[in-house]
Amino acid sequence: MTIHLNVTSDLERQLNKIAKQMGLEPDAYIVRLLQREVQKHADPSRLSHEESILLQQINNSLSGIEWERYRTLLAKRDAEDLTVTEQAELISLTDQIEEANVRRMKAVTGLARARNITVSALMKSLGLAPTHA
Repeated sequence: MTIHLNVTSDLERQLNKIAKQMGLEPDAYIVRLLQREVQKHADPSRLSHEESILLQQINNSLSGIEWERYRTLLAKRDAEDLTVTEQAELISLTDQIEEANVRRMKAVTGLARARNITVSALMKSLGLAPTHA
């Protein structure tokens, strides 16, 4: 299904900014927002307790501030302008991202299994795309 939305330029800028901070494409971020809103109004019996927990784990990520810092450090690294302290911070953030992605993918796999669908189909239905740190 394709839906076209008309939003103000201010709202579009805000959506783009937040999506970027979360490491998502704007359309994937909007789909996540809509999914959360629909879930709030959905029949609570529709999701099992296990599915609810897995979805929470899938949605866990670094904060927008942490993503912004990560991108800043990447830019400094690319410009060969990192201090030793910043390099350690970048390594730590990279480790956190990798660990979070492992946890998220385990949750995606568990949810796909619970719903008896493929991981690819689940990721597509949730608007998830592989991320590259």
